[in-house]
Amino acid sequence: MTDNIESLTRQVARDLDKIAYATGNWSPPCQRDGEPVLDVAIIGAGQGGLATAFALRRFGIHNVRIFERASNGGAGPWTTFARMITLRTPKHVTGPDLGIPSLTPRAWFEARYGEVAWQHLDKISRHDWQAYLDWFRDTLNLPVTHETALTDVAWDQGLLRLTFMEAGGATQIRWARKLVLATGIDGGGMWHVPSFIRDTLPADRYAHTHQEIDFAALHGKRIGVLGGGASAFDNAATALEAGAATVDLCIRRQTLPRINPYRWMENAGFLGHFHALPDLTRWRFMRHIFDLNQPPPQDTFWRCSRYDGFRFHGDTPWLNASMQDDGVLVATPHGEMAFDFVIIGTGFIIDLARRPETAGFAPNVALWRDCFAAPPGEESAVLGSYPYLGSHSQFLPRDPDAKDAEMLAAIHNFTFSATPSMGLSGASISGMRFGVERLARGLACDLFVTDGERHLESLLAYDAEELTSLTAPPDFAGGLA
Repeated sequence: MTDNIESLTRQVARDLDKIAYATGNWSPPCQRDGEPVLDVAIIGAGQGGLATAFALRRFGIHNVRIFERASNGGAGPWTTFARMITLRTPKHVTGPDLGIPSLTPRAWFEARYGEVAWQHLDKISRHDWQAYLDWFRDTLNLPVTHETALTDVAWDQGLLRLTFMEAGGATQIRWARKLVLATGIDGGGMWHVPSFIRDTLPADRYAHTHQEIDFAALHGKRIGVLGGGASAFDNAATALEAGAATVDLCIRRQTLPRINPYRWMENAGFLGHFHALPDLTRWRFMRHIFDLNQPPPQDTFWRCSRYDGFRFHGDTPWLNASMQDDGVLVATPHGEMAFDFVIIGTGFIIDLARRPETAGFAPNVALWRDCFAAPPGEESAVLGSYPYLGSHSQFLPRDPDAKDAEMLAAIHNFTFSATPSMGLSGASISGMRFGVERLARGLACDLFVTDGERHLESLLAYDAEELTSLTAPPDFAGGLA
């Protein structure tokens, strides 16, 4: 199918050429101390970062670079810690393509496997999704610098001074006018391991679902899994498939949720306009969605339940853990459970102070609890911890008079932590097309308005003559020839 992929790649170029009107670079160049200044620096070369760079190019912003801490091919979860077999989203959901048919996942899949294969496909495998993203990046020649991690952000005379650490330990400084954080689901904080696990168990007796796990070493072992989300079930299934003797999966709820609110959210009204709702309405939307949570996909649950060694325990929170007789002893309201190894699927917490790229300005970032008081009975400490963002997904200052208020306006949050403010966005395939276009349009607007006087000067100096002759040539046919 290599020829078909190459043919599709050429089709993309033709399609983009047909709609290239007004996509040329219009932003005037800028330098600081002889060094070029990026219009937009994007952190993260996963699906959100790649799609944002493409959208900016479509809006005429070409002076963009993506920085990724992982090596080439290692960005995002799909070939690292994701342990599902397929994506959760339906196969027809579009994302980075921004509505261009030849760039859609379907076009790529059909070129690689054929139209019949697409018709029989249930959901796209995670490995195929990563292969699609790699093709998307290469086909569009998106500018990615790998093995470069953002470690500090500072404001210097109207520009962002970005400090990066390269793989070898060297640091480099880059200047940018705008910064987009497209660092994924944990980009607003950190993966969460309860303290009673982290502080009491040896590191070789537990792992979070996002960590590398030697599943082969779990053969014949008793495994405990804490958490009822899809990742918890994915890891439970992977352990069972690797030959674990038993896997006990425990959740604090009475039973698993059955309704997936994300399927309801997949409509153009919500995806396109949720961010414009009043605060109280957005709060009530998100409080309900967070309370519902998502069930594991049906096939993921079946992947576990087909094993005799799988046991599901509702209403079984873990209260504490300890080492005893060379095993892990977990206390629950219903008694103690003994394991050889435990896997923690308790998600993440939102705390910008925990991330090196945001820690420096985190104290002055406005959170929902700073800007909104929930009605009695509708409080949520979790929702209150999320950043409260502006209309272009930019951070807002807790104190408008603080010295870094101007800097925060230049930093745009495109991680999962943007969800209460913006709805589904960069960390979600389902919301990407709408979120990416809204973000890119906002960035382009900010840059154009900031340079408004320079653009006016350009117009005033514009002297390209269109009317060059007052005499028609003999063969002129009135523009109809």
